[in-house]
Amino acid sequence: MIRNAVQQDAKDLAQLMETLGYPTTSIEMERRLAKILQDDIYHTFVYEEDDRLQGMIGFVFNVAYHTDDPHLRVIAFSVRETCQGQGIGRKLMEQTERWGQQHGANMIVLNSGNRSERSDAHQIYHHLGFGGTATGFYKKIH
Repeated sequence: MIRNAVQQDAKDLAQLMETLGYPTTSIEMERRLAKILQDDIYHTFVYEEDDRLQGMIGFVFNVAYHTDDPHLRVIAFSVRETCQGQGIGRKLMEQTERWGQQHGANMIVLNSGNRSERSDAHQIYHHLGFGGTATGFYKKIH
């Protein structure tokens, strides 16, 4: 079942961040999720089965300087390793697309690391209809 995330999902979401390669404690996720759930531009769908989260997608609704078209930017997209290949990611992405269409977004944007262990994810994104056309640059500003 796909539903909106709630604060009580923090423990399972922390585990899904681990699957993405971002070690996160339950306490850290509780703190992050409390902020995310209070901000209207954020939206998080979770896929729950057998009283456990098997996947999640978190995104923001954005407007842009370079176009009149609003878009969704996926920030986190993860499926539990033992559940990958079962269509959970596709269902989460389809739900996100429907939400975007209902709210006037014309595109979904996501970034994915260039690390070799992300190559399988890149193939999935291509299979879901995404094209890889950008390079991301990051700088910490302590």
